[in-house]
Amino acid sequence: MSPDVDLLVAGAGPAGAATAIRAALAGLSVVVVEPRSTPIDKACGEGIAHCAVDYLNRLGVELDGRPFHGIRYLDGTHSVDARFTAGPGLGVRRTTLQTALTARLAELGIPVLRTRVGPITQTADTVTAAGLTARYLAAADGLHSPIRRQLGLCGENSGEVRRGLRQHFSATPWTELVEVYWSGLGEAYVTPVADDLVGVAILTSARGTFDSHLDAFPLLKRRLDGARPASTVMGAGPLRQRVRARTAGHVLLVGDAAGYVDALTGEGIAVALRTSAELVDCVRADRPQDYEAAWRRVSRECRLLTASLLWARNRPLLAPRIVPAAAALPGVYRTIVNRLS
Repeated sequence: MSPDVDLLVAGAGPAGAATAIRAALAGLSVVVVEPRSTPIDKACGEGIAHCAVDYLNRLGVELDGRPFHGIRYLDGTHSVDARFTAGPGLGVRRTTLQTALTARLAELGIPVLRTRVGPITQTADTVTAAGLTARYLAAADGLHSPIRRQLGLCGENSGEVRRGLRQHFSATPWTELVEVYWSGLGEAYVTPVADDLVGVAILTSARGTFDSHLDAFPLLKRRLDGARPASTVMGAGPLRQRVRARTAGHVLLVGDAAGYVDALTGEGIAVALRTSAELVDCVRADRPQDYEAAWRRVSRECRLLTASLLWARNRPLLAPRIVPAAAALPGVYRTIVNRLS
């Protein structure tokens, strides 16, 4: 059976939409399958690194947000800043990002089918899902990817239970940096996403509500005193997702579906965009077997740093020393932040 399209993309979130856009710009025929209505929201930090903003601009995706110029770590006693050298990142409401991506898909004439992928079947040369036959399927269906599960690509559960909770507050941003507050409970990320709006994302393995978790960050709670909540609380997790392989025949995993370490370094979208570019290159070259190595190569630095930081975070003797160490070695801290951004 001859394929209907070159690439079928499962999921219209940032990873899936960027994959589809790049594939279309590369001359491939593309169809996106997404059962959710737009704009799709998600509990995330909503900070996009400079390299990711630049890449999206090159894809023709126009973003509206608030620039941020670095990362600040705070633990109530210590504070240390790392300013970006390559250019500012952009705080963008997830729904705003999704709207911009959806607009670009429409501008390029990329069909988005409001249906589920369903069962996947493959031959030596094609893959069939959602009633369509394609040369390749890009699975960008999220942290708990049903496609990953269907193909038996899920790794062993590590038992790690860190989750994220996010809420927005109507407040004028008090800094031009993304602030990361550390406590024994976890981390709270504050990202300015508009001139009158900040997003707060709390990462923790503790059970409780957003408000109860906020009590663990008294400095941040004082900052938000009087600020009106501007969105409902959303959650995501467990964050750690192990994956045995990124490829199964003509199915290639991308974005969170391809595996996730943690949100500690906030580079999820940047890594998703870099790996989506590699996926499209492998599809164009008709060499799916090259994708696993390419994915590992472009995500290695972020994965290693995040895993190392998470390892220290989970050690009771080391966790309280992370921010003091960054404050004592600001040059090292700035180097690490700029390598990631």
